[in-house]
Amino acid sequence: MTRALLVVDVQNDFTEGGALGVEGGADVATKVSGLLAKDGDSYDVIVASRDWHDAGSDNGGHFATDDAPNFTTTWPVHCVAGSVGAEYHPDLTTGSVDVHVFKGQGSPSYSAFDGTTDEGRTLREVLARNEVTEVDIVGIATDYCVRASALDALAGGMKVRVLTEFVAGVAPESSEASLKELVDAGAELV
Repeated sequence: MTRALLVVDVQNDFTEGGALGVEGGADVATKVSGLLAKDGDSYDVIVASRDWHDAGSDNGGHFATDDAPNFTTTWPVHCVAGSVGAEYHPDLTTGSVDVHVFKGQGSPSYSAFDGTTDEGRTLREVLARNEVTEVDIVGIATDYCVRASALDALAGGMKVRVLTEFVAGVAPESSEASLKELVDAGAELV
């Protein structure tokens, strides 16, 4: 069995002070860096995803441009490609990341499986090429991108563990509901 670590969207815009900052986001960056330093060698491949939205576009309706965002299907402008908000949080050490995946380029996107590498490979292709059968997932936000990425990994037949000490969500209620949904779908919470 081959195991991967998927670090989901630990970016400036999703941490405190960012366009869509979640409480505990900066702490997740610090904790994930500690995990990488301590246990990074136990993973066969480490992947990090980032929202990487097009500038000057509503990204398929993802950005609220004419009306206020509803925070369900439309959002404030965030994680615009090349912006400070789209960069990894400075407390996230990325030196051991093997593959970087960019998602949301011109369209709404929550799952890291919707993204591609600079070479155009999908996350599914990267994991298949590395014969990954097990995925540990950490990152932001529990109730959106972590949830969507975990569900896609499960749908792809992988064994999925969500490392709950290393995630932060938008709201406690929706995060708890998302974790329950993931367990019901076959994920393990660690």
